Amino acid sequence: MLDFHKENDQNFTWTDLNVYSAAIYAFGDLNCHNKHERSWSINGNQMPVCVRDVGIFAGLALGGFVYSRRGVNRWTIRDTFLSVLPDEQLNPIYRKNRRTMLFITIGAICVIPMAVDGFTQLLTDRESTAFLRLVTGIPFGLGLGLFFAAAYSARPNKFDKPSQVLLPGNVRFQRPPQEEE
Repeated sequence: MLDFHKENDQNFTWTDLNVYSAAIYAFGDLNCHNKHERSWSINGNQMPVCVRDVGIFAGLALGGFVYSRRGVNRWTIRDTFLSVLPDEQLNPIYRKNRRTMLFITIGAICVIPMAVDGFTQLLTDRESTAFLRLVTGIPFGLGLGLFFAAAYSARPNKFDKPSQVLLPGNVRFQRPPQEEE
């Protein structure tokens, strides 16, 4: 019989569990507030992380999966991150050198829903729902998963020189012209 965390057990300690359950709940304790009103319960057992963290972890997994199917090493983290988007849509952005703006915009789109939900709970009397926590956690996790995958996969040493990197819109990395003094 597996022994899991009971949400109404005030004397619960994860050190009393078997080693596998204890490791999972120890991770939850290090990672999450574990408030029972913000966590799902399955068969009367509280999950080791809250609903928002479930959304973040689902988004992380989704981001890693998306990158594994579409991501390409493009020298920098920013360009490797953007490689998951279709090149046809990136062509004008690369030609106008707006890729940093797109990178920051995508990051903001991933963070803002969770930040608004979290800070409005913190600063007002509003209490978020489990569904809203899940839905705002997923984009954050997705962006984080794509960022981690891009950070891990961006390998400049796989190219002999920057001009070998294939970027959308036939753009190439090159050094800016030197100013004469």
